Amino acid sequence: MGFTSALKGLILVAMAASMLGVSMANRDWTYNYNDTAGWGWGSYHRPNSTDTASKKIVVGGSDNWHFGVNYTDWASKTAPFYFNDTLVFKYDSPNKTFSHSVYLLPDLWSFKNCDFSGAKMVANITEGRGNGFEFVLKQWRPHYFACGEGPDRFHCKNGNMKFFVMPLLRWPY
Repeated sequence: MGFTSALKGLILVAMAASMLGVSMANRDWTYNYNDTAGWGWGSYHRPNSTDTASKKIVVGGSDNWHFGVNYTDWASKTAPFYFNDTLVFKYDSPNKTFSHSVYLLPDLWSFKNCDFSGAKMVANITEGRGNGFEFVLKQWRPHYFACGEGPDRFHCKNGNMKFFVMPLLRWPY
């Protein structure tokens, strides 16, 4: 029994180290060596404040939020996303052809199947015009976004208007 407990503990430590490694992958760990500063360890210089500041990210980049863009692909290329980053959903005013909205889906199953039964509307069809609608990533959990428009949720199912993000910790070093 002691061996399995030790193995579980080792796996837990390895997982924690992996998560820390992923969230720290792009940090600036600059140490300047200076014989006259302290005990020879040098001094630590903080990375630029822009490295640790929250960012505003326009969903879809220059394409904005519209039918026909693969947002799951966009999210994987734009990642990582961090706590307090702001996602900006910009889309055209409703018209006869297309109108868009933004829903937050409750889980992976709902995301995969475009099931909006437990979803929460976070932006209606008019909130994305102009400067767009802003959603701040304030919780450490997956966020599943999708467009709820079109007959039978056509924009989500056939237009790839869905994506998810998992915000990481932004280390203030």
